[in-house]
Amino acid sequence: MSSGELKIFVGLGNPGAEYIKTRHNIGFMVLEEIAKLNNLEFRQSKKFFGKICEIGLGKNKKRLLMPTTFMNDSGRSIRAAKDWFGLNNNELLVLVDDIDLPLGKIRLRSKGSSGGHNGLKSIIKHLGTSDFHRLKIGIGSPNNSITTEKKTKTVSHVLGRFSSEEIPILNSVIQEIIIGIELLQTNGWEKTSTRLNSYKPDNL
Repeated sequence: MSSGELKIFVGLGNPGAEYIKTRHNIGFMVLEEIAKLNNLEFRQSKKFFGKICEIGLGKNKKRLLMPTTFMNDSGRSIRAAKDWFGLNNNELLVLVDDIDLPLGKIRLRSKGSSGGHNGLKSIIKHLGTSDFHRLKIGIGSPNNSITTEKKTKTVSHVLGRFSSEEIPILNSVIQEIIIGIELLQTNGWEKTSTRLNSYKPDNL
């Protein structure tokens, strides 16, 4: 699938104060930082089942969307926005946490499976395809090798918050992603994916 011109950036996460700045909400965190840097505020949209804001004007307008359906039903929000704005799948970029990548690692992909991620599963279900761009952001995995405890450990890990030692790395990653999103518009998919996929924070 060709990359096309990206028109909407979707950050995945869970709504509610108890989930703010948790690992699972790193997609939200990136979009919130972009909005902050551009002096923008998200507005709740019942039509899109989420919070949305816009950057730019006319044909250069980009939209930031944070589904408030909870992670497992993220696809409903994305499908609603995609249909309303008349977008193609290649005009969409999903920002999502990845437990299989260590903190500090980023992977830009043009398609792929859900990898067991419930948010991606929902998007694939609602779009009817796995051919959509995603930016996978490493959050690390819990140190546990006992199979019977793995699920419990995983849930507590993704719904937990970053440690004080991890915050500087997290901030560096978010800034790199913001730069990468800007570069996608000028440098194209191949050059930008090479940069992001080889990124390593200085403080790691």
